[in-house]
Amino acid sequence: MQSETKQCQNCKKDFVIEPDDFAFYEKMKVPPPTWCPDCRLRRRITWRNEKTLYKRKCDATGQLIFSAFAPDAPVKVYERDYWWSDNWDSLKYGKEIDFSRPFLTQVKELLHEVPLPSRSAVNNINSDYYIGCRSVKNCYLVFHGNTDEDCLYSVGLDNSKNCADCLFVSDCELCYECFLVNKSYKLMCCVDCDNSQELILCQDCAGCSNCFGCAGLRNKNYHIFNKPYSKEEYKDKIKSFNLSSIDGLEKAKAEFNKFKLSVPVKYIHARHTSNVSGDYIYHAKETRNSFRVSNAENVRYCQNVVFPPGAKDCYDYSYPGDGVELIYEGLTVAIEASNIKFSAFVYTSVRNIEYSIFCHEAHNLFGCIGMRNKEYCILNKQYTKKEYEALVPKIKKHMDDMPYVDAKGRVYKYGEFFPPEFCPHGYNETIAQEYLPFTKKGAIEAGFSWRDMTSKEYNHTMSWKDIPANLEGVKDSILKEVVLCRSWDEEGEEKALEHNCSKAFKITPEELAFYKRMNISLPQRCFNSRHFERTKLRNPVHLWHRKCMCDGSTSSPQANNHPHHSGKCPNEFETSYAPDRPEIVYCEQCYQAEVI
Repeated sequence: MQSETKQCQNCKKDFVIEPDDFAFYEKMKVPPPTWCPDCRLRRRITWRNEKTLYKRKCDATGQLIFSAFAPDAPVKVYERDYWWSDNWDSLKYGKEIDFSRPFLTQVKELLHEVPLPSRSAVNNINSDYYIGCRSVKNCYLVFHGNTDEDCLYSVGLDNSKNCADCLFVSDCELCYECFLVNKSYKLMCCVDCDNSQELILCQDCAGCSNCFGCAGLRNKNYHIFNKPYSKEEYKDKIKSFNLSSIDGLEKAKAEFNKFKLSVPVKYIHARHTSNVSGDYIYHAKETRNSFRVSNAENVRYCQNVVFPPGAKDCYDYSYPGDGVELIYEGLTVAIEASNIKFSAFVYTSVRNIEYSIFCHEAHNLFGCIGMRNKEYCILNKQYTKKEYEALVPKIKKHMDDMPYVDAKGRVYKYGEFFPPEFCPHGYNETIAQEYLPFTKKGAIEAGFSWRDMTSKEYNHTMSWKDIPANLEGVKDSILKEVVLCRSWDEEGEEKALEHNCSKAFKITPEELAFYKRMNISLPQRCFNSRHFERTKLRNPVHLWHRKCMCDGSTSSPQANNHPHHSGKCPNEFETSYAPDRPEIVYCEQCYQAEVI
């Protein structure tokens, strides 16, 4: 079968379906998509609220609870433990199939009737402020963490301890303001570092210790801006940066940000891979157009699939891995799931599920909401195996003959994920706003909802400007203060609310103890604003075709050590570094010749 160019039903841009894609669709017994990969991703991840917490009442008990769903969201919400209890039965909401109306219309009605869990969590101890965590202990405002302890203000932590203000950090201890760091100890303001200890302001370093302001180093110690020092010289030099002061740290960041642009970067963040494209791909093969993927095989258009043992034979799948296979158009599908299509939040040994939401330990479901330990159900109604297998093909044909049509006139036959207007979250509440940002006008025009974030009625007792410049000047009385966020003050209310700035914040005792232990100054921005700044370190989920920038002589001191070419390197590649970015982007061969 040859490649085929189609026009996206949503954005009207052309996209290509390749022979391997057709083979996968045939294997999954689904038609080819009518939306392009970017629009499919946007439509899917707008269902994932990662870190916007609300207080609302449990619709079963009336108890005030924390929830990932806003109080005015068009869904019923039960407190998490109550939802998992035997106090209610999802079969009570079962409905007969009405072949006189679009099937997805009936699924939407069911979504508004069946209670949803307030948030996802398993086995957490002394950790109340979270979404999507399991086995975390003594953590505060940690979202989508796994087996973490004594961590603060972080997203995507895995098996880490005593870390704060981190994004996508695993197997680490005492790390602060880090992004994409693995198996490391006591790193501060570092990006894409591995198996290292006591690094400050470093990028793309592995096997290093006691380095400051370095980039692209391997197995080095006592280096500053990639230059070696003796142990004594290094310690004296580090003291001169005065990193425990706000001004000292900001000055050091500015110097490092300028220096790192002189060091070439590889076109892709990848290790131990074969035939891959995208970015942040590790221990994977036959993985294409995917971003932040580990332990994967034969996947395409996938994002944030990192939990071992990974994923196999999946397309258009986002979060989190964990031993899944044969997933198509799935969101938060995990724990040995198999043959899942057009579904969200289904996990734990689930298989053969389509068009379903929040179903667990279940098999053979079609169009179900909130089912646990059930099988052979349609619209939450129980059928025999024979009845179920006879009805499902009829429903698929009905979806083609009488498709759902949304308010924008887009048609949803069998083979499309849920329409955006089904989603109970505002676009700006979700991870979609981080990866594929929209203005309010743009989101609404695209058929998504938007939740206006209102200014919180915090009466701040001090400004960020009044935070002591040095850690030595900080007294325990700071714990009683409500601090006006710097983003709110400098950017103004409208712009600050675009990234959900909380306007003001407090310093907790655990937080202050962490800053003292790390000898770093207090933050001047709230958690949401700090997180927003950290997400800028992440490359976009988009690829550009580019040429290697190595010119063979002047691009770097190591340029003469590139035996595969003389003069300008001829290699080309797909990269998530946009053409207008300032980095020096190299192919694999040129980059490996540069790493020292």
